[in-house]
Amino acid sequence: MSETSAAPTSQRIDRWLWCARFFKTRTLAAKFVQDGHVRITRNDQTIRVEKPSTTVRERDVLVFTRADQLRIIEILKCADRRGPASEAQALYADQSPPHQPKAERIVPPFVRDKGAGRPTKKDRRELDAIKPN
Repeated sequence: MSETSAAPTSQRIDRWLWCARFFKTRTLAAKFVQDGHVRITRNDQTIRVEKPSTTVRERDVLVFTRADQLRIIEILKCADRRGPASEAQALYADQSPPHQPKAERIVPPFVRDKGAGRPTKKDRRELDAIKPN
């Protein structure tokens, strides 16, 4: 008897997010889902997911924000295991808009004008030398 491992047709959302390498641990994925940050679009109906035990299927679309970036992920297949990154990238199609970096703030380098701020040890010695006793 030989066993063939058939890919599952549905899977828990926290486990899928972990297998697809969106989160380092399954606990972090479950917490993220439990906080209500994920939405699933299935059959043109969008629902907010608040239970990590919610099942996802192929062709479901997940929408969530991670690190200030909107992620739109279409599930292509469910995972057997958490494998290497190349396997994880085959699980989904990323339909996210291109990432817009934050406008960089132009901060001038810290320069103190001479005589501004706290005096240095050298400045204090010079002041002591010219001060009358």
